[in-house]
Amino acid sequence: MDTIHHIAIQVSDIEETLYWYKSNFDVIISYQDRTWALIEFENVSLALVMPDQHPSHFAILDKQAEKHGHLVMHRDGTQSVYIQDPSGNAVEMLKLPEA
Repeated sequence: MDTIHHIAIQVSDIEETLYWYKSNFDVIISYQDRTWALIEFENVSLALVMPDQHPSHFAILDKQAEKHGHLVMHRDGTQSVYIQDPSGNAVEMLKLPEA
């Protein structure tokens, strides 16, 4: 079975939204800057993204993500490409850095 790595939601203020999640849930903050943050729950991560940076989406781990198109390198060392399901939902095919 495939693995969902994270779900990304668009927010208007990273810091304010991050504070809300930290105050209401038992989570770990993996990363934070002005344009996005990654929150770890026990079973999946939640990305907070700015609307002008990323679409709302969910990311699926795929060791061969390049089969879906040209991969873009991200600041955390991951690579990905966005595809769409038949209903137009954004799905990020995510390749983790080599160990």
